[in-house]
Amino acid sequence: MRAGSLIMSFFGDAVLPRGGRIWLGSLIQLLQPLGLNERLIRTSVYRLSKEQWLHADSHGRRADYVLTDSGRRRFEEASRHIYSSHAPIWDRRWRLILLVGELDTRQREHLHQALKWQGFGSLGNECFVHPSTQLEAACDTLVADGLGDLVGHLLPLLAADAHIALTASDADLVSRAWNLDRLAESYTAFVSDYLPILAELRRDRHTLLEPEESFLLRILLIHDYRRLLLRDPELPEVLLPTDWPGQTARMVCRELYRRLAEPSERHLDIHMRLADGSIPQKLNDGTPRFPSDDPLMAISL
Repeated sequence: MRAGSLIMSFFGDAVLPRGGRIWLGSLIQLLQPLGLNERLIRTSVYRLSKEQWLHADSHGRRADYVLTDSGRRRFEEASRHIYSSHAPIWDRRWRLILLVGELDTRQREHLHQALKWQGFGSLGNECFVHPSTQLEAACDTLVADGLGDLVGHLLPLLAADAHIALTASDADLVSRAWNLDRLAESYTAFVSDYLPILAELRRDRHTLLEPEESFLLRILLIHDYRRLLLRDPELPEVLLPTDWPGQTARMVCRELYRRLAEPSERHLDIHMRLADGSIPQKLNDGTPRFPSDDPLMAISL
């Protein structure tokens, strides 16, 4: 488990809803039970700062680490994927980004990674495809990620509007752009890991997890689920294979998270601090995590 990746999951799930800042000492205390020592956490936070995810805000000899504007925007976008009920309805129009002009190997690599992070699949090295994203927003995200100088080499196209002739069927295009078999295996493994825990909690309704235990399990749950969603293009149901395990994984994550939320928040109330010693209060932005009106049906065990 990479420390930097786990810290990012923690920031997105627990720190962002409480203002997007935390004292470094508090971060170390909260994550040490997951096997991350102080030196590793400090090194990882330093790297995240160098990569423009975080910045330090000193208060005497202490420092808060705060999400940058770019980091906050990316976490908010990731939250939309993680905590939403379902993929958006497809309008049957493919979004394409074509690469035009010359780019060196390093520029191509950065562009590929940035678009992959947004859920784009690739058709060769010159064409990127997505079923539902807003192309203007995708380009704005590249600019925010520091790749604005590459946007001039991109040609965004909406397939239906541009009358592009796509000779492949939708299913064939999906199979070429994304490796859904590998993603399905990963979703199945996620369900195998977490469904037994959910089943045990369901069997004994009087079982109450300790606040710290709930917090640690919640962070691991969201960390593993987030890593899956970073590879998931969020394809509409009509383009997915029958019995797609991603739906089951979402239901497992949703119910288990909601069972862990209250006791884990109590743990954060006690142990999460800012550099000035104050307790960061949870912000109410009107967007509940895994909303109760989620249309997904309960899992049968």
